Amino acid sequence: MHNSRVKIAPSILAADFSRLGDQVAQAQAAGADLIHIDVMDGRFVPNITMGPLVVEALAKAVTIPLDVHLMIVEPEKFVRRFADSGADIITVHVEACLHLHRVLGQIAEAGCTPGVALNPHTPASFIAEVMDMAPVVNVMTVNPGFGGQRFIEGMLPKISRLRKMAHARGVDLDIEVDGGISPHTITKVVAAGATVAIAGTCVFQHERGIAAGLRELRAAISDRQLSCDEETAN
Repeated sequence: MHNSRVKIAPSILAADFSRLGDQVAQAQAAGADLIHIDVMDGRFVPNITMGPLVVEALAKAVTIPLDVHLMIVEPEKFVRRFADSGADIITVHVEACLHLHRVLGQIAEAGCTPGVALNPHTPASFIAEVMDMAPVVNVMTVNPGFGGQRFIEGMLPKISRLRKMAHARGVDLDIEVDGGISPHTITKVVAAGATVAIAGTCVFQHERGIAAGLRELRAAISDRQLSCDEETAN
């Protein structure tokens, strides 16, 4: 189990962009560990979202790390721009990088933490040769492009495989899970070995507000830990 290390990263894709600065500040005040920013180009995924100017604005609104997820083709052309805008973590897709090793090196040289994302159909083994270069791996548990999708249960074994790979290699790996995260699914991904839960709708669109959404996710993790501790004691 990795509950003591679990971070929650609210995804602004589900935020109200007319109040974006205020909403991310609320998320930080409520205990969010990161702010997740989905950058989509309408080519790698069937949607267009935001760019470096949004990252630059958010860097002025919060002090917690900005986790920038590039769902774009040719991400190497934009790494420096996003780094200069205030990104702390830059994640690129295996499927979008012809020379993944080079791009991860480029991210590190720009002063950011390199991350690799895997689409649902992409095996965990595809990052085996670059795991030592990417302290962050983002497991997509929905098909990328839109928020509010249903969690794909079949991705849980992939999370477990990545955790075992990291353990075997002695790599300190943050496994992010992105898509369909709720108080129900967060317990499953944490049990599988995830350490970062990216959550959009259940935080920014919670009926009782952002803080309540984060509290429910934290409570679900705590309840899972308590249940496991009781099983161990028995």
